[in-house]
Amino acid sequence: MKNMIDIIFFTQRFVPSPNRLMASPNLIFGSPPRTECSAWRSKMLNYKRYEKAPVLNYPERQWPNKEITKAPIWCSVDLRDGNQALIDPMQVEEKIEFFNYLVKIGFKEIEIGFPSASQIEFDFLRQLVDRKLIPDDVWVQVLVQCREELVERTFESIEGIKNVIVHIYNSTSTLQRDVVFHKSREEIIDIAVEGTRMVKKRAASFPGNIRLEYSPESFTGTEMDFALEICTAVQREWGATKDNPIIINLPSTVETNTPNVYADEIEWMNTHFENRESIILSIHPHNDRGTGIASCELALMAGAERVEGTLFGNGERTGNLDIMVVAYNMFSQGVNPELEIEHIGEAIEIYERCCKIPIHPRHPYAGKLVFTAFSGSHQDAINKGVQAMKERGSEIWRVPYLPIDPADIGREYEPIVRINSQSGKGGVAFIMDNYFGYKLPKAMHKEFANVIQAMSEKQGEVSPEEIYNKFREEYIDRKEPLHFKKLKVDDLSGEEETSFDTHVTVDYTDHGKEKTMEGVGNGPIDAVKRAIAETLGLDIKILDYSEHALQAGSNSKAAAYIHLLDVNTGNVTYGVGESSNITRASVRAIFSAINRLNLV
Repeated sequence: MKNMIDIIFFTQRFVPSPNRLMASPNLIFGSPPRTECSAWRSKMLNYKRYEKAPVLNYPERQWPNKEITKAPIWCSVDLRDGNQALIDPMQVEEKIEFFNYLVKIGFKEIEIGFPSASQIEFDFLRQLVDRKLIPDDVWVQVLVQCREELVERTFESIEGIKNVIVHIYNSTSTLQRDVVFHKSREEIIDIAVEGTRMVKKRAASFPGNIRLEYSPESFTGTEMDFALEICTAVQREWGATKDNPIIINLPSTVETNTPNVYADEIEWMNTHFENRESIILSIHPHNDRGTGIASCELALMAGAERVEGTLFGNGERTGNLDIMVVAYNMFSQGVNPELEIEHIGEAIEIYERCCKIPIHPRHPYAGKLVFTAFSGSHQDAINKGVQAMKERGSEIWRVPYLPIDPADIGREYEPIVRINSQSGKGGVAFIMDNYFGYKLPKAMHKEFANVIQAMSEKQGEVSPEEIYNKFREEYIDRKEPLHFKKLKVDDLSGEEETSFDTHVTVDYTDHGKEKTMEGVGNGPIDAVKRAIAETLGLDIKILDYSEHALQAGSNSKAAAYIHLLDVNTGNVTYGVGESSNITRASVRAIFSAINRLNLV
């Protein structure tokens, strides 16, 4: 009976309603109790409410065998599509600053807004005109719906501009035709064709250059035959030719499927257009499924020539295509992105200030942590890769875990390797070498890494400056209880032949008391070691010795590393010394090691 009471109590804790107990006796005697948490989870996983998006049957696809070999025509939509998605949209001066930056880094097509939609948008465009901020080689793009009064207002806004892309659109998807517009295919085509006529009529008397762009909005939810039909109708109405092409923009307004499906759709359209040379095939991917970058890259392989997107992917819902990532991806493959994006910090600063959105620390290329390695194995591989490049004099960047040299986009080496409790010996050695010029012997890597790991376990991440300070504390400034003061070296090679050709006199302090020791040996280091052994009664052995200059020039210091063994205990450690004289640096390293072994 006690067990029965325990079972009932257990189930009641998770099933509050007594009625559910009465209605479901198997909760007590049968299967395990269904918790409220699992009931909630079941609702969240109600996948049967959704149906798979249609997939184009296109076995003739050729894009998987293609590669991206050149940059597309880039069109920034930051000031329209991006701006409309901001919690706090940009003010006029912010938009002007952003526009100037886009021009500066090389955008030749910039969608600046929807001037017929609001006075603010209209005034911004007129500011660009009145202040003569639009270069002659830049095409300004304006968006407008296919309505007479809106097209009229749009043409008022672009007066005085040399090159203008008038971008018209209407939604063509099966779903929107059904639940939003309640219109047939023919009626939807009429809207697009009539909008084209409106633009064409006004373009005839416009003193500048007008290029038409048409977007079948929600292209990815549109039947391919209908998408082709409506685009062709617009193309014919406009009278597109090779010398006067039309931009057909096929947006992934909402991502509904995997990127390969979008690529199939782009290639299908690309191969079925009539008079193909009269069309500039453009894409406008969004990021609802988190695959906007992949959709863009596969679409370029499928024949797209032009890309619309935003800096760092700002846009509705999960965002637009991130042009910066696509451009840097090209750069990392040896393809010129044809944008001046060598200084990513400037782009980040302008974007975060004008858009009021922070860059995620793991954002590709731009995030604070993307060129950072915490993992010990990663740090070691980076260290070895950089060293291999230096040794081989390679002009080709090949470093594990770093697809590009951060310096090439204005990032610094400083944050590449960061040290925390997960870091290893390679990372600490990398910091000491690349930041401070100390090339620690390989056998010393683990010894010093253990010191830093103990720090990181207490405080978290350890900065390069803290690592350097700890290095000095542990090795170079380790001057107690023995403190080396002065060395005199005498050459005995001219006297009676002996295996010991060097005599040394060492001034030092022992627990603060001034003392002197002497010794002879085969060279200064051996002589000092023998003097210490004889004077202090220590049985020590030098296992390894290395040295290097810390900086170039005749006044540079040298660093010396001594690996010392206490023969009696078997304990070993490194000592480090530095001086403008390599012999003094070596002696200081011996004293450092003795102090670290606590032999006195």
